[in-house]
Amino acid sequence: MKKALFYGILASFFFAFTFILNRSMNLAGGYWLWSACLRYLFTLPMMALMLAREKGAVTEVLKAIRHRPGSWFLWSTVGFGLFYAPLTFGSVFGESWLAAATWQLTIVAGVVLTPLFGKRIPVKNLAWSMFILAGIFFLQVPHMEQTDGRTVFLTLAPILVAAFSYPLGNRKMMALCPPSMTTIGRVAGMTFCSMPFWLLLSILAAVRTGMPGRGQVLQSVCVALFSGVIATVLFFKATDMVKHNPRHLAVIEATQCGEVVFTLLGGIFLLHDGVPDAVGLAGIAVIVAGMIGNSLAAGGED
Repeated sequence: MKKALFYGILASFFFAFTFILNRSMNLAGGYWLWSACLRYLFTLPMMALMLAREKGAVTEVLKAIRHRPGSWFLWSTVGFGLFYAPLTFGSVFGESWLAAATWQLTIVAGVVLTPLFGKRIPVKNLAWSMFILAGIFFLQVPHMEQTDGRTVFLTLAPILVAAFSYPLGNRKMMALCPPSMTTIGRVAGMTFCSMPFWLLLSILAAVRTGMPGRGQVLQSVCVALFSGVIATVLFFKATDMVKHNPRHLAVIEATQCGEVVFTLLGGIFLLHDGVPDAVGLAGIAVIVAGMIGNSLAAGGED
């Protein structure tokens, strides 16, 4: 459990680059749809190279996809496509730390989805997740007061879709993949099976705005490496290690709270994002406290 927890927190550090660099591309005038598509278009060759280094891994992944192609393409599109495209769109309307904090709704979503996999909702984890949700509310209050209702909706609605899609796709694929398949194999296979979705959106992006600029391409390579490869592999490895224990799985999913702190610091120092006011800082403190409480609650039940 401790090793999985470490992987989860480390993943949150690399996931933070998603919000920081997406915000940077947005401020530079980059089209959000290209920011979403380029991450996975660049992630695919990186994952392919990593997979090729594992003996027999390419054959195993392709065999698994041929065995259940419909499920692979469906849940890969949900877990990667319906996660990242809405998240990128919702991140357009505020500071990077605000998007990262709102994204923590996925922690509650992960707990609520537990019955879909034949297991009972871990009550203690749900209680701590609701505590985290309260922190998100406090964080959003100042933003809601300064923003019109339409913008708030365009921020919250797509991120809410992303928050449920990511754990749903991840858990469905954990159940679908054979036990012998490595984390790298699963991530590479999911990336490959989500390509029809990303290629379709890339065509749409090209028609609407033309090709992306050099700066957006370079930053997207960084997002692909840090978030698409390093963070995703670490996080999926952590969830694989505890997938049979719903309490521990909820804790690992809650480690994503670390993204708030890492993104806040990166946004302020690198992008000159505004510092949260007292209510916002209190909200962040509640979110972090919820993550710690969640971890201690699970640790006491080992």
